Amino acid sequence: MTDGWNWRRPPASPAHGASQSMFPGRSAEPDPGSPWWSDAMADPWRDPYAPSAVVVSAAPTSGGPAPEPVTDPDAPRRPLAPIIVICLVTALLAGGIGGTLGFVFAVRGGYATAGGTQLGASGQKVPENTQRAPETLAGVAERVMPSVVTVRVSGAIGSGFVVSTDGYVITNDHVVEGAGEGLSVSFSDGSTATAKLVGRDPESDVAVIKVAKGGLTPVLLGNSDDIAVGDPVLAFGSPLALVNTVTQGIVSAMDRPIQAGEAGGTTRYYAAIQTDAAVNQGNSGGPLVNAGGQVVGVNSVIRSVGGADTEAGNIGLAFAIPINQAKRVAEDIIDTGKARRTVIGAEVMTGGTVAGARLRGVEPAGPAAAAGLRGGDVITRIDGHPLEEGTDLIALVRKYAPGSTVAVEYRRGTKTTSVSVTLAADTN
Repeated sequence: MTDGWNWRRPPASPAHGASQSMFPGRSAEPDPGSPWWSDAMADPWRDPYAPSAVVVSAAPTSGGPAPEPVTDPDAPRRPLAPIIVICLVTALLAGGIGGTLGFVFAVRGGYATAGGTQLGASGQKVPENTQRAPETLAGVAERVMPSVVTVRVSGAIGSGFVVSTDGYVITNDHVVEGAGEGLSVSFSDGSTATAKLVGRDPESDVAVIKVAKGGLTPVLLGNSDDIAVGDPVLAFGSPLALVNTVTQGIVSAMDRPIQAGEAGGTTRYYAAIQTDAAVNQGNSGGPLVNAGGQVVGVNSVIRSVGGADTEAGNIGLAFAIPINQAKRVAEDIIDTGKARRTVIGAEVMTGGTVAGARLRGVEPAGPAAAAGLRGGDVITRIDGHPLEEGTDLIALVRKYAPGSTVAVEYRRGTKTTSVSVTLAADTN
């Protein structure tokens, strides 16, 4: 094979002479009427054996297809301006209609944004009933909130909760302390009503007021003895004047002995429910609610690292009066105007180094003396709860109703003894 750069014509032969036609019946000389170049046969680059030819179609004969019309280049042309205007108007109309329809659909779907971008799924219908399931925390809050009130006393704010349809409300004693004629409450729906003080018990920090409004919805009261550490709870109230506030936490401890009160004022003792729910000033008197929507405590005290009460804030240590104790005191106040105080009939020593509650002395006719306890004995447990100091005994005794019988373990010298003590009501 060769690329043709030094190709030479092969010598003529009888079979392939110069004047011999490549195809039988066809002349080797070019046709004078052919469009092929006249010296094609003399072209050194032409392959004499290649059957190449230019075929020219013959003129159409009668009966064949008509030739295509030829446009006259000199004919006048139609102006383009009207066509351009029509196109622009059509484009503007189409854009305007499309934009309007898109905006309408976006607004109806609720997903229109400032930039025109559609976010989220479209075509979803919002359910008409947005109430939460009763067993959820949101469902519990929805049921309890109408029964929670904000208590306003001389510019101060606390909390409370409705316990009867005719308007009795439980709150803290320190919330209504000094209350006069200016006592009022507000509800979660924004309505307000005047209130009057029914009675208060400073030592238990429980008070009862009555709202001048009927047809109220009372809360469900639970059993504070049934709750356990780890149970979820909700705290309701108006912390720092933020009304209708709900916070969540768990029960952190049970029967935590609490001694509270302002300097020079009444000292309050109770075995509290400790929780880590966020509780601040203004939550006092509000309900502590379990996952079933039942009130199990009255939010009363917080532990703070602040040096003053005005600096106190939530650090995850809040304490509530057990509802069994608060309910008993409230019923006494409503029925008799005065609460009964549960006592063991003994005086305890405080500030000692002995683990437990050392008795300074016992009342001759009191419950402790009836059980055989004497001065100098050290009570180490009451109803199974260990005691670290004398105030723990006072706080735990106040938890029980008068007439309750509790197991008491005490140490006398080196001997430990257990007895049953029937608690009584203070006669003072």
